[in-house]
Amino acid sequence: MSNQPIRLFVADDHTLFREGVRALLSATTDIACVGEAATGEEAVRQIIASQPDVVLMDINMPGINGIEATRRILRDYADVGIIMVTMLEDDASIFAAMRAGARGYVLKGANHQELLQSIRAVAQGQVLFGAAIATRMTQFFAKAQGIDTEQSLPELSEREREILELMSHHYTNPEIAQQLGIGDKTIRNHVSNIFNKLQVATRAQAIDKARQAGLGK
Repeated sequence: MSNQPIRLFVADDHTLFREGVRALLSATTDIACVGEAATGEEAVRQIIASQPDVVLMDINMPGINGIEATRRILRDYADVGIIMVTMLEDDASIFAAMRAGARGYVLKGANHQELLQSIRAVAQGQVLFGAAIATRMTQFFAKAQGIDTEQSLPELSEREREILELMSHHYTNPEIAQQLGIGDKTIRNHVSNIFNKLQVATRAQAIDKARQAGLGK
């Protein structure tokens, strides 16, 4: 890595968080903030234009969320390392961030040293998830018990299984739409297809079948 400071972009709709990151970086010499955004659309536009080394990306922002913004950014600028920084620590959010291409995921409650270490590690090409997230991931896989949901629900598409997983965690349709960065109408169509394929009439029945297949645990 060169002697140039790591070029960091901060995408978060909370002014206090952005100010906190700036204050933290003022005490370092190897990381420089080169831009900020408060919405997903603004983040996509500025990051593709400025091409920073690392991005701190909030999941929940006005407009498109951080996960969808990550997908769009990496489609046009694959070299950037994106770290999800959020209050959310549910399994669905963690794996949605990983599928979108995030190289790191830390909680907003993480200490300053952990945040700085994450930025430096991702800038060097590493994939780094914070200690709390790593523990949750280990627990998730330990509980999986080897169930292959694709074989258990072969009639569903990958997207439909993803939506059913979120349904089984009691996410509403609007919450699922925000989580996946797609429209409410598209979610309703997917849910209708899930009902038809599973031959159920209610959300509760669909969730019951999901849990029998190993989803939602």
